[in-house]
Amino acid sequence: MGLAASLFASAQTPPAPARPAAAPAPAATPAIAGLSAPVFVLNSQDADVSVIDASGGDWKVVRRIASGKEPHHLYMTPDEKSVIVANAQSDTLTFIDPRTAEVQRTVRGIIDPYHLRFSPDMKWFVTAANRLDHVDLYRWDGKDLQLARRIPTGKTPSHIWIDSRSTTAFVTMQDSDELVAIDLATQALKWRAKTGPMPADVFGTADDRFLLVGMTGGDHVEVWDLTGPQPRVTRRIKTGAGAHAFRSAGDRRHVYVSNRVANTISKIDLQSLEVVDTLPAPGGPDCMELVAGGRLLLVTSRWARRLTVIDTQTRQVVRQVAVGKSPHGVWTLDHVRH
Repeated sequence: MGLAASLFASAQTPPAPARPAAAPAPAATPAIAGLSAPVFVLNSQDADVSVIDASGGDWKVVRRIASGKEPHHLYMTPDEKSVIVANAQSDTLTFIDPRTAEVQRTVRGIIDPYHLRFSPDMKWFVTAANRLDHVDLYRWDGKDLQLARRIPTGKTPSHIWIDSRSTTAFVTMQDSDELVAIDLATQALKWRAKTGPMPADVFGTADDRFLLVGMTGGDHVEVWDLTGPQPRVTRRIKTGAGAHAFRSAGDRRHVYVSNRVANTISKIDLQSLEVVDTLPAPGGPDCMELVAGGRLLLVTSRWARRLTVIDTQTRQVVRQVAVGKSPHGVWTLDHVRH
């Protein structure tokens, strides 16, 4: 039990800044139309979800939805009728209407769903059991989940990426410093490779040639080339201490990465594989969401109990919204696609 508790603590509490940066005073809110759909923020230590109404530009928390213990990540169903909140310690999935914020149903018996993702062909639903060191592959018929295979992995599976052809799931192992590939057709491990310290989120390029992996225990993103017989690291892009989560910019050219310890967000050009912009993000930036149009970047400030709103054009924090303890996942239906 002592070892399990230690692994869980390591998985849920990556390194915080030695001296957390003070949040800057929000700049004047730009003249941008409000969102038609609510914003959802997962409060991982409060076992609930903050629902934010930004329709009038006020960004007010209007409701807290009880979910289950340790909600960390969320994902939209293929039909866009539900957003799924994964509650790791409760072994449940909470389905919420993305437009009305009403709870639709709770699915039980999904063991330790820390991270989750649908395959692009919508046939597979994959979860990473962060505490229990396995990845689960479920078949999805549009309504129900059927467990196809439970695959033992390395220590502390963290984040998942699935290639555009829905053939391979790539999963980082946070505490054994590995990247593994799982063949979805055979439900078997294809390969495993050593990474840098504490790999977290993983992001694939549109052509499936490269994978980007954030090094939360370092200050960079590893670029993995998948075109050869074996995967290999071809570049390390220095972004900032605690490189952690990715969010596509929606233009098929750029991706954002949050640097949790550095309190910044880097914008990476996927053609040159270089950082082309840096944004301020106080309070331990974690997950991100990009509002339709690409101007507003929503970031959970993990250590400050805030949702931070950043204007990507002016590079300024324009608003911070008080939410719950240890906010993690963030999502809205009014997001950029791709």
